[in-house]
Amino acid sequence: MTAILPVAQGNWYQKTDIGGGITLILEPYVDVLEQANIWHVRGRDCDLLIDGGMGIVPLRPAFPELFEGRKTIALATHTHLDHIGAIHEFEERWVHLIEAATLEHPKGSLVSADMDPKLRAMFEAAGYPPLGTYLIHALPYEDYDPASYRLKGTKATRLIEEGETVDLGDRKFQVLLVPGHSPGSIALFEEKTGILFAGDVIYDGPLLYQGPGMDVGDYLGSFEILERLPISTVHAGHDPSFGKERLDEIIASYRARWRSEGLIQA
Repeated sequence: MTAILPVAQGNWYQKTDIGGGITLILEPYVDVLEQANIWHVRGRDCDLLIDGGMGIVPLRPAFPELFEGRKTIALATHTHLDHIGAIHEFEERWVHLIEAATLEHPKGSLVSADMDPKLRAMFEAAGYPPLGTYLIHALPYEDYDPASYRLKGTKATRLIEEGETVDLGDRKFQVLLVPGHSPGSIALFEEKTGILFAGDVIYDGPLLYQGPGMDVGDYLGSFEILERLPISTVHAGHDPSFGKERLDEIIASYRARWRSEGLIQA
């Protein structure tokens, strides 16, 4: 039997101007487990969209003030279902070459029972609340069937690699390869401001490190890269933004945790 959900009130998306030409977009009716941060950065010559949420309803027409008449690079930090839903809506679609095939042929479901039991157990062990029937708490519109949800695959228009620069004209972001959460995870660092868009390699919530494609050894290498950067602010793939001091605390806590779990040497 289909669970009865209320219909979302107003826009499916919620946006917040955080200053400095950066806008945070969220899907408030998506379960916290899959509620990813979508970042929009205004540039002089073009704009940058970092990740694309779940793609339950179209993103681009929801905010004409951000997207209408603007060239926008839609960049996926990695290709888990909560980060690529709207990437197909944009003419420029960038992803690391390691994850290009997943962007083109993604898989995902809003039915929580469809999730691999081991993956679901990992989420709960990481500290996330138990899942309901669906990964959403409201319907985007009346008569929407959550079981009909499908991610729309798309072919990347550019395959990016470590060391490249994403140039918006007046803003430049260095591409960092930071595996751990996924093999082709990338982060973007703006040297001028010290801003890091981290994707899911680090965020201020329960990190996932033992699922498909995840590797603790890779995480450690990526953490070392982040520690060397003169970071002022981390805008991550989930949860609130934070500064360098909190970054160092999170890294230290996971090193200690992994030692206690026997995943790395003491």
